[in-house]
Amino acid sequence: MKFPQLSALAMETVASVQGTLPPAIRPLAQALPVSCEPTPNADLLADGCESDLLGLFVGPAYADAQATNFADVPPQILLFLENLWDYAEADLQIFREEVRLTYLHELGHYLGWDEDDLARRGLD
Repeated sequence: MKFPQLSALAMETVASVQGTLPPAIRPLAQALPVSCEPTPNADLLADGCESDLLGLFVGPAYADAQATNFADVPPQILLFLENLWDYAEADLQIFREEVRLTYLHELGHYLGWDEDDLARRGLD
């Protein structure tokens, strides 16, 4: 499937997930930009990210948003759609589920949850 189609499906899935979030979290999630990329770029790979990474939260967590030491990178979620599509073995239902899980995992990082918190919520 071509990137524009994957991007449309991913953003549709993200919007659907946001609609199911608790009211206290929903506005935070809707205000957080989500970017779709084919794969991690050269800078991310040079920083140690794996080439098959599914998603990434960058920038300060919500609780740290007022900190000035993060001014270079605004908070956002990156979804790596070609990796998600490969992981799903080109199965549309699995792709949507992996986009959902990856988005929620990265949103958890924005909310300040560590890996243990994410695992307790089934988002690891």
